[in-house]
Amino acid sequence: MKNKRKGLLTIIVIIAAIAFCGYTTLVGLGAAHKGSAQNIRLGLDLAGGVSITYEAVKDNPTDTEMKDTIQKMQQRAEVYSTESSVVQQGDKRIEVDIPGVADAEEVLKSLGKEGSLDFVAEDDVTVKKDGTVTYDKSKVICSGSEVKNAEANTIQNETTKNKENVVDITFNKKGTKKFGAATQAAAPSKKRIYIIYDGKELSSPAVQSEILNGKAQISGSFKTFADAEELAAGIRIGALPLELKEAQSQVVGAQLGLDAIKTSLMAGAIGFGLVVLFMVVFYRLPGLAASIALLFYLVLMLVVLNGLNVTLTLPGVAGIILNIGMAVDANVIIFTRIKEELAKGKSVQTSIKLGFDKALSAIVDGNITTLIAAFVLYLKGSGTIKGFATTLAIGIILSMFTALVITKLLLQAMYVLGIDDVKYFGVEGARKRIPFVANRMKFFVISGVLILACVVMLVVNKTGRIGYILNYGLDFLGGTTYNVTFDSGEKIDDDLKKQVESIFSKTSGSNDVIISDVAGSNTLSVKTVELSDDQRAELTNQLVDKFKVQEKNIQYDSISAAVSDEMKTNAIVSVIIAAICMLIYIWFRFKDVIFASSAVLALLHDCAIVLLVYAASKISVGNTFIACMLTIVGYSINATIVIFDRIRENLNGRKDSSVLDQIVDDSITQTLTRSINTSITTFIMVFMLAILGVDSVKDFAIPLMAGIICGAYSSVCITGTLWYTMKRKLGKKNA
Repeated sequence: MKNKRKGLLTIIVIIAAIAFCGYTTLVGLGAAHKGSAQNIRLGLDLAGGVSITYEAVKDNPTDTEMKDTIQKMQQRAEVYSTESSVVQQGDKRIEVDIPGVADAEEVLKSLGKEGSLDFVAEDDVTVKKDGTVTYDKSKVICSGSEVKNAEANTIQNETTKNKENVVDITFNKKGTKKFGAATQAAAPSKKRIYIIYDGKELSSPAVQSEILNGKAQISGSFKTFADAEELAAGIRIGALPLELKEAQSQVVGAQLGLDAIKTSLMAGAIGFGLVVLFMVVFYRLPGLAASIALLFYLVLMLVVLNGLNVTLTLPGVAGIILNIGMAVDANVIIFTRIKEELAKGKSVQTSIKLGFDKALSAIVDGNITTLIAAFVLYLKGSGTIKGFATTLAIGIILSMFTALVITKLLLQAMYVLGIDDVKYFGVEGARKRIPFVANRMKFFVISGVLILACVVMLVVNKTGRIGYILNYGLDFLGGTTYNVTFDSGEKIDDDLKKQVESIFSKTSGSNDVIISDVAGSNTLSVKTVELSDDQRAELTNQLVDKFKVQEKNIQYDSISAAVSDEMKTNAIVSVIIAAICMLIYIWFRFKDVIFASSAVLALLHDCAIVLLVYAASKISVGNTFIACMLTIVGYSINATIVIFDRIRENLNGRKDSSVLDQIVDDSITQTLTRSINTSITTFIMVFMLAILGVDSVKDFAIPLMAGIICGAYSSVCITGTLWYTMKRKLGKKNA
């Protein structure tokens, strides 16, 4: 018997939840407007932030010292925002850009200043009445340069079972050995080891036991978590290989104008409307339920981003818009299953239940493999890569929740309210088996030609005018930073910025130009690619002629790449580790290493095709390149898992190799609607970004469109047929 009251209540609760999240996003809660979208932390490109330039106290710091200092400053800056950028400027300067912060003084207090950190045994320390500490430098146990990291944590005390704030310190190999020897000497008498920063005692914990693994923990003296974080920050500051002093600090405006945000949001709104229309037309009542769930996903995403203090940049906005298209995928898998069950003559209620049950394994497996990639990227990545991994993981979890829980509740509620006619759901029509396996060699040849074209284009770029395999931009190669101060009569607005950007783009021959205004002054900060002497002279002449800028007010300096060699290495290592983890997971879930191998080969295939697009189109390769490639990896593996899940189901334990080709053809044919429809909805969102977005968003969207098309092609034409080919060859070898 249908409980209409329960169904109506379910719909009311879901709509109320959407309304509450929507209200929270638009207005916020309380006087502080907590949860409001206006409180989401925005990146330098959307909201500006603080730009601080430090200078090494040492006259001639080595490249290694500068590199190590930049690495540690990056870790420290990420406490404020994962999107922080730290680059070398000239020979001995370091520029730190932190988005979403308006108080330079606040950052300066905890980010970096003159001083050094030493660990000293209690017997070698003299504490004066004024609190200063003196000690013999020759008796220092270890210095801050031998600290890898220090961070505040909360643990449960094993004795009292109460929560306790602590500071965890990790030493490098050299520091581990020195600190271990010191704790061995101090532990029997529980003597203290003083942590001294710039002549002042930060902490003096008593040694309870010897510490030989390089991982120390300070506990028992922190009333609040903020107290623990303050000590951890102090230790991180002193851990710099070089002593730094502030050269200058300034609050900079957004690097992109309001037009960039408006056009991206407009693209998202139009794309969302088109996706909803597509879903309702194609899937009828389930499509309506999915659209409501998508709206829930969108407002919930904004609330979670706010709650977790994730820094949102323009590529992040594009990523959320892209996730809307990808969030449809789980619903499409479910609805396809429901229509199949209805075609078998099952009742609507039974079909809904079986549709969700049978779709569950494909949805979970597909999303877990993508979560593996996000998790590895978060652990190994830094800067924008870590931010991208966070947004990706949040999107996956929320899309699974809205598809598997909200959509299901809505469909069940609509059913008990009497909307139970099969015509509202649609029935999957009879499918004619498509001979994918018989045509596999054609597909392999097409893919081989595209991969060969990719290699050829990379070689052509390397040996040609570009000089690199790809058109690396400012993030990868570094370049030049300009500070241009205009006369007081010149008003700095979006129009002026566009004119200046045009001059820099034409002179440098690159669209990779980043412009931001400096608060409290009539100055523009401009970053562009490395310029020759002739280009600098031409640029100066144009600025003087067009804007009457005095030549002395045009200052420039070289800057290092924002994407350091270590970040590049970490990105590559992350992808490799993620691919291995995916391979192991798929192998475990499908009990067949060939499934895993063909899935990973398909990933490499898709990455190669997207690389071809970058190489052929000469699109500037920056931080968004890494995000784009990783998005394609997640998208591709999701599509592959759906087909493999159907092959596994149709095999049903059968080992007769004579019917493998029919099983593969049937499986791909049965999931073809899902593959096409998911690709269409995702493509719609990205296509709108490519049409309406600013240049930086287009550079992200165009390769993504190619990746979506390629991912659909490889999942339908390559993965299943590749699995069949490898399975047959292995079978013959075993025979």
